[in-house]
Amino acid sequence: MRDEARDDVPADDRESAYELLQRGSALLKQRHFAQAATVLERADREEPGKASILEALGRAYYNSGQHDQSRLTFERVLELDPSAHYAHFALGQSLKQLGRRDEARTHLRLACALSPTSKIYFGALARLGGPPTGED
Repeated sequence: MRDEARDDVPADDRESAYELLQRGSALLKQRHFAQAATVLERADREEPGKASILEALGRAYYNSGQHDQSRLTFERVLELDPSAHYAHFALGQSLKQLGRRDEARTHLRLACALSPTSKIYFGALARLGGPPTGED
């Protein structure tokens, strides 16, 4: 699918994926989550499959209440890097918001296993009500 708005802009005047990522990250810091998602979606279209862009986009979706979009985006990150502990954590949090607690627990456990010193990951798992290791 073509971005018709982009067709009217000369190539030299378009923002690069890097510039869009920087602008989207700044919007995240300013807590303008929906705006950040819009900018980061453009970055993803410019350079699909870049984990740094996808991680920022997933955060923007999550923080703007778009939990299913967040889930899909963090699943894409994990397709690129199955050992990305933050992506497992964020996917777990997204699944939790969607009421998919068992799946959330699995990803939070993976995040804890991949980053065993993270108090944030273990805290999220504890709040979900699951033990950090072993079976329920």
